[in-house]
Amino acid sequence: MRLKGKITQWDDEKGFGFIQPMLKGERVFLHIKALQNRARRPVIGEVVTYTVSQDSKGRLQAASVTFAGEKLRLKAPKAGSALPVLGVMLFFVGLLLAFWQGKLPAFIVAGYLLLSIFTYLSYWFDKRKAQAGRWRTPESTLQFMSLLGGWPGALLAQRYLRHKSQKRSFLWQFWFTVVLNLAALLYLSQKLGF
Repeated sequence: MRLKGKITQWDDEKGFGFIQPMLKGERVFLHIKALQNRARRPVIGEVVTYTVSQDSKGRLQAASVTFAGEKLRLKAPKAGSALPVLGVMLFFVGLLLAFWQGKLPAFIVAGYLLLSIFTYLSYWFDKRKAQAGRWRTPESTLQFMSLLGGWPGALLAQRYLRHKSQKRSFLWQFWFTVVLNLAALLYLSQKLGF
């Protein structure tokens, strides 16, 4: 059964808020992922329709949330693009080729690999924390890991875990860190004669 309510609290930076039902009842947790239209940002006082579910701890949360006047869409599962995987594979193949040709030290290749694994695991833990409603890893920390060289792991986490893959401001910052990291790698390889 679909209910109607108003958004009474919204934190756009964290991507969650609360809905107060129009009829009697306690407020319901709203996460950005529950919105059918994620291109439109919620506004306090806005009317929405939703279904109610419970998280693993029995707390009420909204699901299949639509803004007033929008139709409920049944979503088919998205077939994600293979480009992120292909890009990461090509990047590591390029690193390995440069290493075998003596143009890149082994610690650079190992550093990218280890940082990527660590970053992927950080995204995984952050997603679990988000689902459990616990304290999250700051976005700046995730971006810093990408800047240091963990961006291949972050890209794979966005693709496979579907975590931090929708928020445009985060994605713009993420791609900026990727460009900065690659520029630093090129600069160091030329300056230090790798």
